[in-house]
Parts: sequence; C-alpha cells; structure tokens
Amino acid sequence: MKPLRALALLLFAPFVMAQAKPVLVPDVSQREVEIVYSFTGAELLLFGAILYPGGRIPEKPADIAIVLKGPVDSIVVREKQKVAGIWVNADSTRFRSAPAFYAVASSKPLSQLVDERTAAIYELGINNLQLSPANAGMPGEVQRFEAGLVDLRQRSGLYFEESRAVEISEDVLYRARIRIPARVPVGKYTAETFLIQDGRVVAGAVREIDIRKSGFERFVAAAAQNWSFTYGIVAVALSLLFGWAAGALFKRF
Repeated sequence: MKPLRALALLLFAPFVMAQAKPVLVPDVSQREVEIVYSFTGAELLLFGAILYPGGRIPEKPADIAIVLKGPVDSIVVREKQKVAGIWVNADSTRFRSAPAFYAVASSKPLSQLVDERTAAIYELGINNLQLSPANAGMPGEVQRFEAGLVDLRQRSGLYFEESRAVEISEDVLYRARIRIPARVPVGKYTAETFLIQDGRVVAGAVREIDIRKSGFERFVAAAAQNWSFTYGIVAVALSLLFGWAAGALFKRF
C-alpha cells in the first residue's frame, strides 16, 4: 500500500503545498440517481483523499464521517388514538426541517469520535438532527413526537447509522458505501464529509446528488404537479373505465 500513498501525495502535491490545514477532496460514484419502474434501490460509493499540510501525515491519523441527507421539508406528525374502537388523529406537531432521508457512515462509532456538543453542531447522528419543531409545546411532548418520527423512518430504512463503514487506506484515501432504499424520496441530496481529529472537526466538504424519477414515472409525477386538475380528471376516468371493463369481463364468466 506504500505506492498507493506516494501516488496520492504526488497527484495532489500542488494542493498540499498551498494549504495550511487538512483539506478533503471528495467525490461520489453517481451525481444523479434515476428512479424507474424497476428501481429496487442503489448503492452510492463515496470516496476521496485527505490532503495534509506539507504532505505530512500526523502521528495520530484523522477519522472520517460522511452524512448523506435530503431533501429537507416541513412535515406534520400526527398521533393516533383509539376512540370507541376507531383510530382517529389526536395531537400533532409540525417540524420545519426534517430530512426525508438521513444516513451516517463513519470510520469509528460517533461516540468515539466527537463529544455531544460537536455532534449536535454538525448533526452527526440521528439523535442530533435539528428538526426545528414549529409548535411551542412541552419539551417532553416535542421529544415524544421527534422519537416517533425517527422511529417511523428508521423502520422504513430511511434513517440509519453505520459505524466502521468508512475504510481509510494509508491514512490518505477513504471510501464508503451507502445504500439507497427503493422507497427513497426524489429531490436534492447532500453528501457531507467531515475530517475529525482529536474530537474536533478540522475539515469538511460537500457534494450534491440529484435523485429523480425517469421515464413514465417522471411523466406521471410532472403531470400530477403541473396539471393537477387534469391529472385528477384523467385518474378518475381511468378508474371508471377499468371498473366498467372488469365488470363486463366478469359478466361473461
């Protein structure tokens, strides 16, 4: 692996000589992920290089944490209660900035990399997400709704953490794989890479990823958004047509 380290330092030598702090040079295997009818999920490879000042690697090498999240939207979380044998909506809370997808990959468990304050500042870890509740309720009530939202998305595979999922080669090159579930929402995503040393974030870099529908799925989504009234009429008409056709077919048998 020694030639690998030498090659990396040689390629990035101009950058190394010009900077006084560690610098991350990240990239991602796919900048665009297209969802078609047969989409069953994807796997993103996030990789890059760590450039140290003067090309000198410290005695205690740094660690890496990668956060993939997006899109961030406002969402209302409702609690259901059983009244007279029927489940009905009860209390609710709105969160202004809840990411639809959130994944963390790190070279070590986050608790071993940063303290609680640093983790909260950089939103490292599911429990450190800043969901920004809009309703001014009791702290315990807000936490209950936050826990419910997080649990729901964890069970759907949309929120997860993977410790020791980042592989660092020769203390210079790193890579990690993050899986994208089939039910992932479309929109703009960000892959944030953090270089962590002695409990501090010493460098960071961001890459954007676009997850979008393609083909017929994209046409249907665009029609529903841009021509909602016409889309509704067509959907009702098709439902009636298929219902009539199914009824006529069963009468023959």
